[in-house]
Amino acid sequence: MSDTPFHIERRGAVYEFTLDRPKANAIDAATSKMMGDAFAEFRDDPEMRVAIITGAGEKFFCPGWDLKAAADGEEADSDYGVGGFGGLQELPNLNKPVIAAVNGICCGGGFEWALSADIILASETASFALPEIRSGTIADAATAKLPKRIPYHVAMELLLTGRWFEPEEAHRLGLVNEIVPAGELMARARELADLLASGPPLVYAAIKEVARAAETMSFQETMDGMNNRTFPTIATLYASEDQLEGARAFAEKRDPVWQGK
Repeated sequence: MSDTPFHIERRGAVYEFTLDRPKANAIDAATSKMMGDAFAEFRDDPEMRVAIITGAGEKFFCPGWDLKAAADGEEADSDYGVGGFGGLQELPNLNKPVIAAVNGICCGGGFEWALSADIILASETASFALPEIRSGTIADAATAKLPKRIPYHVAMELLLTGRWFEPEEAHRLGLVNEIVPAGELMARARELADLLASGPPLVYAAIKEVARAAETMSFQETMDGMNNRTFPTIATLYASEDQLEGARAFAEKRDPVWQGK
């Protein structure tokens, strides 16, 4: 097994994270802790504006929890680090866009890892499932997220049966933004990442914070929070040079130059 379970490439303002843990890119607790540290580094680096997550090879994106580690005694509720399992889904204050480029088998905790992204691109060779039911565990993050993202009865069927489904069904359900030919997946992910990296980072941060908060707040509470600037990212945005730059660029009929401040 590789000593380094993932690779990171900084390409301009884009942070590319490739999970590379042969043979299947499964995640154990030690790997998850390292992933959380890596994504915290992305979150805290002002030069990095967008992340892409993907899996090494052509067969596996990520199958989730390393069941070999489980068989050796690792418990399902182990300490998975600052970001929870996979380093993303519980990472506090991650206010930058994340793109998942799903290149192959994406199941269990790997599917949950993809669901932690903001945009999901899938190779035409990808496949999905939540098979935890068959190993006597609960797909915890998916159980919390899926019934809010797709029709309840469909979400429950996927959780209760653990059946496999193809990218076309994932796209119909709204779980996948685009299906891309296998050889073009990373090119498309990078194209999209470059587009986002050229956009206003303070606005992205505000969108992500408000969207998270709106999951547990009423519409009016959320609107009041924005109008009264009680969301930190909203307060930062409306006091920023970028907010003035947007108005100036519009008036001057030019493209804005975003500085993130």
